[in-house]
Amino acid sequence: MFRKMRPFFILIVLLFVFTSCSNFQKVLKNEDVKAKYDLAEKLYDAKDYKKANTILAQIAPKYIGKPQGERVMYFLSNSYFEIKDYNTAGYQFERFLKSYPKSDKAQEAAFFGAKSYYLLSPKYSLDQTDTDKALQKLQIFINSYPNSEFLSQANDMATDLAEKKENKAFEISKQFSKLGEFFTLDFSISAAAAIDNFVLDFPGSVYKEDALFYKLKALSNLAINSTEMKKRQRLIEAKVAYDALKKNFPQTKYEKQVNSLMEKINNELEIYSK
Repeated sequence: MFRKMRPFFILIVLLFVFTSCSNFQKVLKNEDVKAKYDLAEKLYDAKDYKKANTILAQIAPKYIGKPQGERVMYFLSNSYFEIKDYNTAGYQFERFLKSYPKSDKAQEAAFFGAKSYYLLSPKYSLDQTDTDKALQKLQIFINSYPNSEFLSQANDMATDLAEKKENKAFEISKQFSKLGEFFTLDFSISAAAAIDNFVLDFPGSVYKEDALFYKLKALSNLAINSTEMKKRQRLIEAKVAYDALKKNFPQTKYEKQVNSLMEKINNELEIYSK
């Protein structure tokens, strides 16, 4: 019996879809703003965010300054988020907060606005402008709503982004150090400076041992390949870098490589002592 009824159900579903699409197109072309508002609300409640967004984007300017304006603007912002247009969602949530700072939806708008930028944040090797913006927005949210139900999520996202920035800063330092081994000594100078900044910015980093080792490598390479006029001072600087690594990590995982580098440094310094 079910098999006999199946074509009938399919026909009903197709008819419903056709009628809905037809009604959507009809309202979309209509000049009646109230009819558009009513349909947009129905579509939004039914989680058909793409169609709701199309209508809401049309009518939002018409509701500026009106009682329904706050509702329309929030629905519009959130519909962009739901259809994964995070760039526009972030912008619209910002507009919503500026227009309605005391809204009951202000907390949600602040959170989902920050989350929009979080979702735009690229992998660490790319430009981190959106990462910086997301961190800024998340910090504002955390400070503004310390008792929010979204606080745990916000903290997790902020931690994730901070680790991404830490990773990028370390990779830049490491890359300079590696380039210094094969190209100009300027890269070794840049590596040492970048690592100093990294350790200053991320004093408790999980990469600290690696960073101090790469600084020693960079300064050792710089010292050994320097002109006689600069060599002695740079050898001393390399030895200072060695002392810093050993002080922080007495049993460093780079022990073998460190000892090899220091043997070269000490041999060079012996020449000057004689």
